[in-house]
Amino acid sequence: MAPWQDTMEQLVRDRERALLSYAYLVCGDPVQAQDLVQDALVRTFSRERRGLTAGKAEGYVRRAITSSFVDQYRRQQRWKRVQHLFSPDAVMPDGFGQVEAGSDISQALATLPPRVRACVVLRFFDDLTVPQIARQLGIAEGTVKRYLSDAMGQLQLALGPLEDAEAATAAPADVTERSQS
Repeated sequence: MAPWQDTMEQLVRDRERALLSYAYLVCGDPVQAQDLVQDALVRTFSRERRGLTAGKAEGYVRRAITSSFVDQYRRQQRWKRVQHLFSPDAVMPDGFGQVEAGSDISQALATLPPRVRACVVLRFFDDLTVPQIARQLGIAEGTVKRYLSDAMGQLQLALGPLEDAEAATAAPADVTERSQS
C-alpha cells in the first residue's frame, strides 16, 4: 500500500468525525458537510505530497473544505445570475422545505454570508489569527477584520448581547465554549 493511502486511512479513521463537524460548521448542512469532506479528501490526496503526516493532511483537508465551500457558493451565485436565461418558467423555492433543526448558534451562523461565516469559523473554531485567516482565504487583513466585526454584530442581533464582544474577539475559546453548551 502506498504511503499516502496509509496516511489517508489513518486520517479518516482517527479524525473523520472532527472533519465532518468542521465542515458542518462551515456550511450548516450535514449532507453538504459530507460532500465537502469527500471533495477535500480527493483534493488533498489526488497528488503526491512527500512526507505528509496525518496531522499535516488534516490541515490540508480543513483548508480544502473551506475553499470548496466558498468556491461552490461563487458558482451558485454565478448560476443564479444567468439561470433565468435557460429556464423561462422560474420555480419559486419552497419556504417550508428549508425547515432545519439545530441550535441557535447554527441558525445564527446560517444567516451569515459564506465568506463572513468562513472567517468566523476560522477565527473561533480553528483559533486562527486575523493574518492567518487572511492568508488562508486570500483576502486582506482589513477585510477579515471587517467581516468579523460585521459577523459579531449580526450574531448579537440573532443571539442577544454577548457577554463581552471585544473579549470574544480576543479570546476565541469563550465563543467555542458557548457553542458547545
